[in-house]
Amino acid sequence: MGLAIAWRAAQRGLRVTVLERAAVPGAGTSAVAAGMLAPISETIATELPLMRLGLESVDAYPSLVEELSDASGLDPGYLRCGTLLAARDGDEAEALGREFELRQSLGLAVHRLRSSEARRLEPALAPALRLALEIPDDHAIDPRKLTAALAKAVTTSGVTLRIGVTVDQVNVADGRARGVRLAGGEQVEAEHVVLATGAWTEAVRGLPAEACVPIHPVKGQILRLHDPAGPGLLTRVLRMTGGYLVPRGDGRYVLGATMEERGFDTTVTAGGAFELLRNAFELLPSVTELVIDELSAGLRPATPDNAPAIGPGAVGGLHWAVGHYRHGILLTPITAELVVGALTGEGAIPDEFAPTRFAGVSAVAA
Repeated sequence: MGLAIAWRAAQRGLRVTVLERAAVPGAGTSAVAAGMLAPISETIATELPLMRLGLESVDAYPSLVEELSDASGLDPGYLRCGTLLAARDGDEAEALGREFELRQSLGLAVHRLRSSEARRLEPALAPALRLALEIPDDHAIDPRKLTAALAKAVTTSGVTLRIGVTVDQVNVADGRARGVRLAGGEQVEAEHVVLATGAWTEAVRGLPAEACVPIHPVKGQILRLHDPAGPGLLTRVLRMTGGYLVPRGDGRYVLGATMEERGFDTTVTAGGAFELLRNAFELLPSVTELVIDELSAGLRPATPDNAPAIGPGAVGGLHWAVGHYRHGILLTPITAELVVGALTGEGAIPDEFAPTRFAGVSAVAA
């Protein structure tokens, strides 16, 4: 998120410094994310503004990827693959039927498939599959490749990228952000400060309580696997109750993810891995033949209403790009455009995502 904002800001002629606490840019939540670009699959009736923001962002991805490839010389890992939502039993099929009706009522592209039709598209699916929805306009990207390309693009566009530095606090004087202080005491002055601090947002000090955005971490355990036989086992993202399997297009897959309210705990448990593999096995039995490359856990940055905080807040000169929860990779292009528009005085932030809506609200789960 921070790299994308920096890149777009530099393109608009702003002088930008990125302060990255890790030794490798994006080594936190971005490195663990699965990278589903799925506003239609993830549509919730009570979160329609978020769906519309996601649709706008996913439409921006093809041009972003092309531009980023040219600027960095790297492949951002974009895959036009579509999604299958799958039901394993009668109850799940009934629920999936309601999901179909919701998307149809909103005019979204969705196709209802019988088990035989779904298995013609993805032959490795289990005969026990009861019903599926095909969503052709949801795609995926490899967040690690995307982050690497963004890091290369920002440095070639004149952005100063400092790694291994931790921001301790935002410096505020006369009601306006004037820069930040690093953990070692160094002062970095700036006319504008953008916080893209993810699940660790509340560790940044210096802001009055009424101006803060409440963020809490939601743990997600995830597995990375590969097929020794190469690609082909699954060509679309497969989503089921309790998880998803994302193909990378080259024989690698990402299986995730648990949803756990455990603070900043990032341990990986046998129970979490078992739950994910069991859910996938019931729909794709061949998943047991894949080789496990990595087990990890990340922290999703969630707000009390599960929607992001984007743009200017209550402190002048301070801009927010936090709280994207499960949609951080999806919402990267649109968030960058909105934040840079605010930095340059162009465009407006939708009220549903204004950081000021959290005045006086504590960081508790919705």
